[in-house]
Amino acid sequence: MTRLGDSVARAGRLLAQDLSSDSAVEQLLTETTARRGLDLTDLSADEQAALIAARTVDVLPGVEQLAARIERRRSEGTGLRVKLGVDPTGSDMHLGHAVPVLTLSRLQRMGHEVVLIIGDFTAKIGDPSGRTAERPPLTDEDIAQNMATYKEQVRPFLDFEQVRFAQNSEWLGPYTFPELLGLLSQVPVSQLLQRDDFRTRLAEGSGLTMSELLYPVAQALDSVALESDVELGGADQLLNLQMGRKLMELRGQTPQLVVTNALIEGTDGTGAKMSKSKDNYVGLRSTAEDVFGKIMSIPDRLIEPYLKAWTEWSDQEVALALHRVAERDLHPMDLKKILAGEVVSVLFDVPSAMKARAGFVAQFSKKSFGDVGTLPTVDASVHGAEGVAAVLARVLEFVPSASAARRLAKQNALRVVVEAADGQQTAVLSESDATRPLGEVVREKLAESGASGSVYLKAGRKLAEVTGL
Repeated sequence: MTRLGDSVARAGRLLAQDLSSDSAVEQLLTETTARRGLDLTDLSADEQAALIAARTVDVLPGVEQLAARIERRRSEGTGLRVKLGVDPTGSDMHLGHAVPVLTLSRLQRMGHEVVLIIGDFTAKIGDPSGRTAERPPLTDEDIAQNMATYKEQVRPFLDFEQVRFAQNSEWLGPYTFPELLGLLSQVPVSQLLQRDDFRTRLAEGSGLTMSELLYPVAQALDSVALESDVELGGADQLLNLQMGRKLMELRGQTPQLVVTNALIEGTDGTGAKMSKSKDNYVGLRSTAEDVFGKIMSIPDRLIEPYLKAWTEWSDQEVALALHRVAERDLHPMDLKKILAGEVVSVLFDVPSAMKARAGFVAQFSKKSFGDVGTLPTVDASVHGAEGVAAVLARVLEFVPSASAARRLAKQNALRVVVEAADGQQTAVLSESDATRPLGEVVREKLAESGASGSVYLKAGRKLAEVTGL
């Protein structure tokens, strides 16, 4: 049996235990976290290709071709040269950015050469994938500062001693205009305009600059310079990655294989991908407690994709845990706590995960909100005339916008809770309630229930006391 097979067998026994127990969870996290450093070189070429494909959207031209390329490189006494490009267009990375880095880590542990390209040249253009407008230009100082933080943020995922770092200004900077014209004469404009985001922007009259149009060509030249075997990227970068195959072929090189990762949905459960602009992300520089709490805030339907995105669990283990949930042998909350522990473990370690778990339980398992310590408050005598959604967005800053508050209401995640000595009564707010004045809504819900006591406004897992009624 392979080293990974042995680990899966041990974890399978742990997954059958009482997973509400701290002891069982700590043992499970210790086992699965250890896989992040597990030597995978004993896997066959077919097993390696299958493991990579299990956690990706596309492997092009196919999984069989990936296995064949691995086998060929082995026969030559080497491994694949695997490329991942990162443009330092911001100072902070989040878990969505980490998905292809985790795939890169697995390939590294399979014995392949990994190259992390810091796109200091392409960052000045900015990847236009999925964007509705051109990025603002960055200065050399911006890029240098962002580069430094990026390297530190990906450090938990990779063995830095075995990573080759390269900056694409090394080969793109000296590229001459005659060379570029010669290259572009072989690239059909129709291929560049196949992108949905380009066509949409042109149709809407938003405009498209030549630099953005040439971004896929610049990224493809990275593959040419490295003679890469495999390039990783998000599913929204598929056309960029395929341009690398075309340019390599034009240069007489063996075209790279393309591996794309899923774009991960954000923690707010609205369907939007994880993004700093939507405030639905988990930052790689967040505290262990913040990471744990944000993962615990996700809707239950995201447990499976999050397990597959950020853990080293096999499909067999994910299926086993979800089967236990379906059979009501495992509570979704307990599985979510394990997921949160997994994410904290990769960014910190297992002791930090267990400490964050204990802190979360101590705070949120209390029967009385009054015992939770200091809570934010909103004074209805001051803000009662403002809409509930506006209060959540502008006063409490629980959500990034009023529309996000309305989406929470759509998901039945917006509530008024009245707490008395004999317990709690909860009223779910509708989407229309979210647009009405806070004071009016709360008083109406109190009248309907006939309840009295301390009043709280709950948005997802965030809680505030309502005073001044």
